Parts: sequence; C-alpha cells; structure tokens
Amino acid sequence: MARPKSTTELTPLELELMMVLWKTDGASVQTVLEALPKGRNLTYSTVQTMLNLLVRKAKATRQLQGRAFQYRPALVRQSAVRSALKDLVDRMFGGSAEDLVVGLVETEQLDAGKLMELHRTLRRRQEKADGHG
Repeated sequence: MARPKSTTELTPLELELMMVLWKTDGASVQTVLEALPKGRNLTYSTVQTMLNLLVRKAKATRQLQGRAFQYRPALVRQSAVRSALKDLVDRMFGGSAEDLVVGLVETEQLDAGKLMELHRTLRRRQEKADGHG
C-alpha cells in the first residue's frame, strides 16, 4: 500500500519549479522556463500546467500582473527540505540519521573538516537551547 504523501513532499519536476520560485521569489511561466537547466526540454504549456498544479496544491500562489501570472512560493523552502530529509532518512536509513552521516562519510561527501564544523554548529545550538548563548 502506498504511503500518504506529506503536504510538503514534491515530485522531482515540482521541486525543479519550486527551486526557481524560491530563487526568484516569484516568476512568470516564461521566466521559470528560461531558468530551468538547458537540457530540460519542457514546453511552455507543461511548465504552466505544473505551476498551476502547485497553486492547486497550495505550494505556490499566482497573481495576475499585466498580461501574465506571477507565481510565488507558498511553501517555505526549509519545510520542503525538512520533509525530504525525513523521508530520505526514514526510507533509506531506517530512521537513523547517524547511518545517513556514515553514508556521507563513506561516499566522501563529508570530510573531517566538515564534521568538525558540524560539531561546532551542534555545540552552539545546544548551548543556545540550554540558555548559555
């Protein structure tokens, strides 16, 4: 049985379009189309349909400006990131964030310097939560 989609989960194409909207904080269909990677062979009508779908899903808003709609993100990027990371950790690592980090180290996507930086960030965050910062 398929698991229910979270309200912030995005399909790969929705994510591409939302990345443009987050970067531009709003754009017309033409602007979104032009901002997509050059190898992406999408038509104007496909992009328009997908943007309208994002509006129906309440992940974007649109407002008529002149003769064209301007689409803006309604979904906060950090919410989408949080949801995608939780989904990845749950599905690929059995809910273990530690296993994700080990995987990043083993695939050389995270080195000792970055781990130290993460450790400092975690320590500062903990101190702030404890009221020491």
